[in-house]
Amino acid sequence: MGEHGAIPVFDGHNDALVRLYQAGGGRVAARGFLERQGRAHLDLARANEGGFGGGFFALIAPDPTLPTDGSDLTSSEHGYEVRLAPPLDPDRARRATMAMAAGLLRIAAASAGRIRVARTVADLESCLGSGVLGAVLHLEGAEPIDPGLDALEVFHAAGLRSLGIVWSRPNAFGHGVPFRFPASPDTGPGLTDAGKALVRACNRLGILVDLSHLNARGFWDVAAHSDAPLVATHSAVHALCPSSRNLTDDQLDAIRGSDGLVGLNFEVSALRADGYDEPDTPLETVVRHVDALVERLGIDRVGFGSDFDGATMPRAIGDASGLPRLLAALRERGYDEASLRKLAAGNWLRVLGRTWHA
Repeated sequence: MGEHGAIPVFDGHNDALVRLYQAGGGRVAARGFLERQGRAHLDLARANEGGFGGGFFALIAPDPTLPTDGSDLTSSEHGYEVRLAPPLDPDRARRATMAMAAGLLRIAAASAGRIRVARTVADLESCLGSGVLGAVLHLEGAEPIDPGLDALEVFHAAGLRSLGIVWSRPNAFGHGVPFRFPASPDTGPGLTDAGKALVRACNRLGILVDLSHLNARGFWDVAAHSDAPLVATHSAVHALCPSSRNLTDDQLDAIRGSDGLVGLNFEVSALRADGYDEPDTPLETVVRHVDALVERLGIDRVGFGSDFDGATMPRAIGDASGLPRLLAALRERGYDEASLRKLAAGNWLRVLGRTWHA
């Protein structure tokens, strides 16, 4: 798979289903992923060109009340702050995420075997070894989950294997970190009792608990109540880019101590030292975050979590077809083939093997 025999990549986060849901007026059409799309970061053609062998496909309910004109953004020469998103209606969230999950099932069914919804590590290994795209259902924000956790059981049966307790808003389970720069992720209270119960239920079912978008106190509550490796699917290094969305050294040390993993977010405003949303961000900036993560966590605990279709990408990567350029930059930096294969997919397979029950 991929140009020039590219190393297959498993990616920790994309918003392709959200893009398709919004473009389809509330319905995900299979052709929107199976056919090349104009400005998309991820579709089947781009995945094949870039060696994108699989990843977490996020289910996240869009909020129609959020402004699209930037009126929720306050910026200055020193930084920015986006007004914290209000809580989302759980019924609306459940309908939207169910539609996205059904859409992924339709995409796989219409793909003639080129895409598979992966539920086990063996599924992913098979996909990565055969050129089939292995798609994993990931819930970003637990608003669709009822306090009794009945919906969690149903989503798990449908293939849900990863769950982020929050997006950057509060809900019944915890508090998302707002988008601020420069800022600490310590922005509010920790998990609610329902949130702690959700963590335990995810451990029981073998669902990965994602720490990305969670505030600092929520992070430490997960660390205290989870018996699984700590994982942030799409985050970056706070010491290099002091965004509230990024992980501090103490958080990275806790992830290392649990033998967990960080999937590096490619969102430029989470990578740049100035926090700017600037696509002309060099690959060197991405590589510096990989270096910092490897230095702090070790080579076995770092992967990729692009945020394709959900954020501004460095122009040097562009979209999923540009993944070989990132691997080439890391190779030039001195990473050998064994290390590149760990970063590309091997580390994800390791941590999922310790988290999922099959």
